[in-house]
Amino acid sequence: MRNVSPLRPIDGAEPKGLHDRALEDLSFIRATMERATAFTLVPGLGGVGMGVTALLAAWLASRQVTEAAWLVVWLRAAAVALTIGVAGLVWKARRTGVAIPLRPARRFALGFVPPLLVGALLTAALVRAGQVELLPGVWLLTYGMAVVAGGAFSVRVVPLMGAGLLACGALALFTPPAWGDAWMAGGFGVMQILFGSMIAQRYGG
Repeated sequence: MRNVSPLRPIDGAEPKGLHDRALEDLSFIRATMERATAFTLVPGLGGVGMGVTALLAAWLASRQVTEAAWLVVWLRAAAVALTIGVAGLVWKARRTGVAIPLRPARRFALGFVPPLLVGALLTAALVRAGQVELLPGVWLLTYGMAVVAGGAFSVRVVPLMGAGLLACGALALFTPPAWGDAWMAGGFGVMQILFGSMIAQRYGG
């Protein structure tokens, strides 16, 4: 009988061992779970709280008689809303027992933070130029862009909310300045309450 030589890998490559395959599978599963975790850690209830803050701010700001007082109301509301948003994210992570993953969180931040920094710079420039009436449109547009960009790494509801904020911002720029508080109440207030409630119901808080 003819001797049959055992099959050998082409080009001398050795087949991967079971241990190597298991490590690759674990790495893939871990990366997938990190991406899924980033999607669900968007704080829905925190968004609702931010929306309520904006509605109160719109009411208070509309009663101010000077631009300086109006600006102070909204800047303080922004600080409160930021605190609520961060607290909501941490609370949701603890409630669900999921640690905040660094890689997806970094991606979200890289999309979310730069538009906000641009908004801060434009705020300073417009206040210095005495064009405070443009701030509602600028704020809604920059925040909307931040939500759209960061929402690329989140659930579908988030970029949809960002698109709504962009629409409010565009309308705020081309309608009478007296409507500014109303547009911000609709964008920062009603829209965040609506979409925040949807996120809370569908994605656990």
